[in-house]
Amino acid sequence: MLTIRLEKLRFFAYHGLFDLEKKVGNEFEVNCTLSIDNESVVIEDISQTINYAEIYALIKCEMTQPRLLLETFLTETAERIKKTYPLVKNIKINIYKITAPIEGFDGKIGVELARSWD
Repeated sequence: MLTIRLEKLRFFAYHGLFDLEKKVGNEFEVNCTLSIDNESVVIEDISQTINYAEIYALIKCEMTQPRLLLETFLTETAERIKKTYPLVKNIKINIYKITAPIEGFDGKIGVELARSWD
């Protein structure tokens, strides 16, 4: 297996259940790990792997579409990645809301999704 990682991607978006989140937005951090079968001993062409710039662009595009739940963002993004890149065998993607709208809360809230395909 070959693993491609995109870590600590920062975005400003409008995901959330509460009206204030939908109005003022929030900062988010996304991490994505993809695995593909590495049938070649040496990868010499981008078609033999996943272009991480394209994955970044896909995630960035998904972040512009507000969702009520972070879980929705993760499942829809994972499915879009798999549909766009059939080579993907495993994906782990997580998202953190940097400033949670919880009074007195000091930290960040995160959700993670892991999927595998045969």
